[in-house]
Amino acid sequence: MSAPEMPDTVRTTCAQARAEVDAALRTVSQGLPRAQARRVHEDALLVVSELTANAMRHGGGLSGFAVRVQGTALLICVSDRSAEIPVHVPPDPARPGGFGWLMVQRLSSRVTVETGDGGKTIIAALDLSPWPGPNSSKNCTRETRSTG
Repeated sequence: MSAPEMPDTVRTTCAQARAEVDAALRTVSQGLPRAQARRVHEDALLVVSELTANAMRHGGGLSGFAVRVQGTALLICVSDRSAEIPVHVPPDPARPGGFGWLMVQRLSSRVTVETGDGGKTIIAALDLSPWPGPNSSKNCTRETRSTG
């Protein structure tokens, strides 16, 4: 799984990224049961919101954004200028936040972090295949690759 080519300069806001996710899901969600389509849509909006906000807050700014459907997955690709790989930090009552990275991992079926000289790209894949039944569970696989 690799990120699509992205421009050097990106002027995408969180709201614009969410609108692109809406557009990407519009067609594919029609083939899913209503409850699953709603769940995938909500999960995708949370993932894109967290990744774009974290790129702006912790990654030196958003340097790339793309969303596409590939097979039975929705790929959300967010690049920033920091090569630092996100880690889960245990919650601390004295510090706000700290739940975003864990949420991205739990809502995605796969998360890949690709690092290079210009920063990193996080690719979150959300499963679009029809649910097999009421007792199915989602598992997340995390990969880290360095290209620099």
